[in-house]
Amino acid sequence: MKPFLSVILLLTLGTASSQAQEMRVTLLGTGSPGPYMDRFGPATLIEAGDQKILIDAGRGVMLRLWQLQIPVRDIDAVFLTHFHHDHFNGLADLWLTGWLRTGYGLRTEPMLLTGPEGTQTVADGLELAYSRNAEIRIADELLPEAAGSFAVSEFVAPDIAYEEAGVRVTAFPVNHGELITPAVGYRVDYAGLSVLISGDTTYDERLVEAAENVDLLVHEVMAWDEEAMTTVPGAAEIAAHHTTPEEAGMIFAQAAPKMAAYTHLVLRGMTDELIEERTRITYSGPLAIGQDLMSFAITNQGVQVERP
Repeated sequence: MKPFLSVILLLTLGTASSQAQEMRVTLLGTGSPGPYMDRFGPATLIEAGDQKILIDAGRGVMLRLWQLQIPVRDIDAVFLTHFHHDHFNGLADLWLTGWLRTGYGLRTEPMLLTGPEGTQTVADGLELAYSRNAEIRIADELLPEAAGSFAVSEFVAPDIAYEEAGVRVTAFPVNHGELITPAVGYRVDYAGLSVLISGDTTYDERLVEAAENVDLLVHEVMAWDEEAMTTVPGAAEIAAHHTTPEEAGMIFAQAAPKMAAYTHLVLRGMTDELIEERTRITYSGPLAIGQDLMSFAITNQGVQVERP
């Protein structure tokens, strides 16, 4: 091949490779502690390069993954934002079902569980609770013993929580309430692309700082109508732990992501239209009201929303 043709070919391949870089973010669960079939518990799948990671593992996470035909063995790490049960009550199912000799299982190594201080206690408790199950399955089904356990990595935010194959996960503290500590959000960066997951939080300037130049900002929201706020016991206390659409809009406006989206929607008497209407009081940019299995394709061309 002539030298100048080789140079052209290399430049073409380099450009194609650059254009092919993509992060994919899928909202597996966008709900609250309530037992709602349309919104499973909080869980977000992030795919970047050869890495697949989960932020939180709420109710139904195993079901949603298999709806996408993603075996649990392909999940490289699970991250916890805090220790409210709705953010990890699907973890045992994910961990144990992924251990079975099935198309959706076949994990052969410990599940990597990463989170703030206290994550080891969660792992130890689950291993103890299911110890008899493990004994039986190891003896009866010859399942690999190591895969029936967790490998835990704890951190104190702010910190780099994970770095592997070009994927960096940075944890930052958020304010979910005086007694709900530690609580963190995560920013995931890969090949110049990025997504930030707020975790549960009130309006927090630290989150805005962490979201600098982010492509996709996925934020929690609490939206109750006036009747619910005045009649439901403890409504004011619940609201003090979350972010209103107007406050989230302020965060979006300050951070100026290419796309903003809602997850972990704590709702009463609200429609998508009303949530957006309230958000638009403080924010005029791109916005998606999250729903289960909504995906976002992040490339250097922008963020594309894919609805289920």
